[in-house]
Amino acid sequence: MKWYKLSVNEVINQLGSHANFGLTEDIAAQRLKKNGSNQLTDQQKPLWFMLFFKQFQDFMVIVLLIATFIAAYLGEFIDAIVIVIIVLINSLLGFFQEQKAERSLSKLKAMATPNAFVLRNGHWVTIPSQHVVIGDIVKLKNGDRVVADMRIISSTQLAIEESALTGETLPIQKTSQAIETQQLNIADQTNMAFMGSMVATGHGIGIVVATGMQTMVGQIADLIVQAPSQKTPLEKRLQHLGKVLIFISLVLTALVVLAGVWQGQPLYQMFLAGISLAVAVIPEGLPAIVTVVLSLGVQRMIKRKAIVRKLSAVETLGSTSVICSDKTGTLTENKMTVVELFTNNKSFQVSGGYGLTGSFTNATNQVESDMLNQLLMYSSLCCNAEMLDNNGNITLQGDPTEVAIIMAALKKDQQLVEAKTLTKVKEFPFDANRKRMSVVVKDRNNHYMSIVKGAPDLLLDCTSKLTLNGQVQSLSQQMKRQIQQQIESMANQAYRTIAVCMKPLPSPHALKIEQVESQLIFMGLIGMVDPPRREAKLAIKQCKDAGIKTIMITGDHAKTASAVAKSLDIISSEQQVITGQDLEVMSEEMLKQQVDHVHVFARVTPKDKLRIVQALQANGHVVAMTGDGVNDAPALKVSDIGVSMGKTGTDVAKEASDLILLDDNFATIVGAVEEGRNIYENIRKFIRYLLASNVGEILVMLFAMLAALPLPLLPVQILWVNLVTDGLPALALGLDRPERDLMQHPPRPVKEGVFARGLGIKIVSRGLFIGVITFLAFVMAFQNGAQSVAYARTIAFMTLVMAQLIHVFDCRSHRSVFDRNPFGNKYLIIAVISSIALLLPVIYFEPLQIIFHTVALTGTDWLGILLFSALPTLLFGFTRR
Repeated sequence: MKWYKLSVNEVINQLGSHANFGLTEDIAAQRLKKNGSNQLTDQQKPLWFMLFFKQFQDFMVIVLLIATFIAAYLGEFIDAIVIVIIVLINSLLGFFQEQKAERSLSKLKAMATPNAFVLRNGHWVTIPSQHVVIGDIVKLKNGDRVVADMRIISSTQLAIEESALTGETLPIQKTSQAIETQQLNIADQTNMAFMGSMVATGHGIGIVVATGMQTMVGQIADLIVQAPSQKTPLEKRLQHLGKVLIFISLVLTALVVLAGVWQGQPLYQMFLAGISLAVAVIPEGLPAIVTVVLSLGVQRMIKRKAIVRKLSAVETLGSTSVICSDKTGTLTENKMTVVELFTNNKSFQVSGGYGLTGSFTNATNQVESDMLNQLLMYSSLCCNAEMLDNNGNITLQGDPTEVAIIMAALKKDQQLVEAKTLTKVKEFPFDANRKRMSVVVKDRNNHYMSIVKGAPDLLLDCTSKLTLNGQVQSLSQQMKRQIQQQIESMANQAYRTIAVCMKPLPSPHALKIEQVESQLIFMGLIGMVDPPRREAKLAIKQCKDAGIKTIMITGDHAKTASAVAKSLDIISSEQQVITGQDLEVMSEEMLKQQVDHVHVFARVTPKDKLRIVQALQANGHVVAMTGDGVNDAPALKVSDIGVSMGKTGTDVAKEASDLILLDDNFATIVGAVEEGRNIYENIRKFIRYLLASNVGEILVMLFAMLAALPLPLLPVQILWVNLVTDGLPALALGLDRPERDLMQHPPRPVKEGVFARGLGIKIVSRGLFIGVITFLAFVMAFQNGAQSVAYARTIAFMTLVMAQLIHVFDCRSHRSVFDRNPFGNKYLIIAVISSIALLLPVIYFEPLQIIFHTVALTGTDWLGILLFSALPTLLFGFTRR
């Protein structure tokens, strides 16, 4: 269907919708069921059994399976069966871990999908984009992602960027007029909006004509090659670590096998032992555990109101050294409330706080009351916030500043908003560079005027007259100074100040923006307050303690920014605030020199934000930058961690970001940084645990070979150790809570290696001690004779396992093992108890004794085992490492 050829009414009728009512919920539900969700079919995921067989592609597992066939060929059927069972159990664990990680990431992706503002049952409501159906009336505004293919039915300066479909980088102006041309390419369909494109400027309304795979994007989806998922820097480092460990394992295995054969051990036994050791050296569960820990960490961040869009951001968060934060809504509550009006050269206080009830003080006569009404009515017209009346229950939706203006007008007189004495005919949307918004309105006599609201200092330069006592007068220099003093006074009280101006127009047609916004008549000022968030002050202190610098970047007046920054302890009274005007005269080199000493930037543009981020990065900082608008996207993209607002942020900003704040709260960024640090530290913890355990296993075998003693551990026992004592405790370490001083250390250097801060020494030293005490336990238990060998192996087997299970608590802290409550990680307690429960049947259940070549132990044996096992922790545990 060529929807662009039809008129608006024809499209609405054909789709069974209504321009002022939309669809009913029942009809929408029927269409959703019939046509399916409004989403593109995901890249086909591997089937569950393919994911399971993937677990057997690991090089060492393949070698182990080959050894199993050799064992079976030589008649060692019990060993062969046990090895197969252990490999299967390991593979099942890996399979379930990958499945859990995949489910977590799928849930994350679902949460990051955009919403749509649609007309249902006559009311505008917000719904998930996948619930949009054909015939839905959808509102589009600056920064939105178009969620389906639509026919435009009304537009105001609406321009949409469609480069993903057309390759054209410039936004395309949209209209609602039908186009008669028979064949048009996408770029020329100027009355259509297509799924996946972005609203660059203006706003409009469209009716959905296609959803999901029926959209233009859906029809060419088979031609879109989805980029493979990129590994995080941490995963790349761990992949490199795996290659190093494979080389080490091959060398050590060869040494053990050669030493054993030289000592007269059977070649087959040593071959199997060598392969078992090779598997022991390489923590094959490490990649799966890292993925699970990252995905579970992401889930914890969601509970803390932060959605991580890219796993690599988790690692980068831990290195963040500067957070550049917007003021409004992030450091403040985003509950803009008008508290003061200035008109007729007089201030009027507004009471009632955030809400629709309140009163105005100081209005002494009818002229002043009329001027207040005029100021509030005109400023309300120059807004796009929505007033929704649901059976007398009035709610407001939209930009917080505009909501505050309409709220103040409703407090004064509801008729100021509802009475349509003036009609909006044209709009010039707010622009970050102009810092103002303009509308053209007409009265019932078809007289036209423009209304402009925006930054007071800039609008005052465009003003030549003012209204005083109901009369228009020339703006004298004295009156201009009085207005500037009032602006200063409001700014000193941390008010956000908006100026409102107007101007009669001869005709709205063919007017350029310069004509609408010049030679204006000053009407008044609106002062509003947005109280700082109580939790923001504590979060900023946490940042200071963690060596993270907080920079406030805002478009507000310098004095307003300074007052808020002082109340939050971002700056002291003598510290400098740099404005956008200051930045304009600074070279890149000057900015690099200054930026490390500045904590507040005011009156900045999106271009300024980009320069600030780049200057900080040039000085070696890892920068997190917040933003919510279309123009913030470049700075979000360039920053190391782009943070977008979940409530007020545009879809463009969210697309460019790495982190989405569901509550638009600065404290949530700090919480995410803490979570990112903890995830990285937990990964280091289980690397420390796994590798120290593996070093201990290798050394106990090597010591025995060099001492010409029998093998202290049999291949099947080594495999059981890997299964029982590695996987579950390591995963539980990945869920550990942060240490109490986690946010009292400086940020981690970006290029820091996995083994930095002495981790490599801890792994080798503890692994050495585990190997030594296991070897000593074996030697002390060993006496000549077959029965003695089985007993000594059982002692060594149990000592190794218990030493590792005690060592896992040591890995929880970089200090002493006694520095943390051993019961502080319930998952670890469960994992250790489970490991012991799986271990006991191996030595007390007779069928398993035969398989694992073990014998039952006495209480005295256990006392000796526990004493030996605890020695490494007792030796190191009291030291602060």
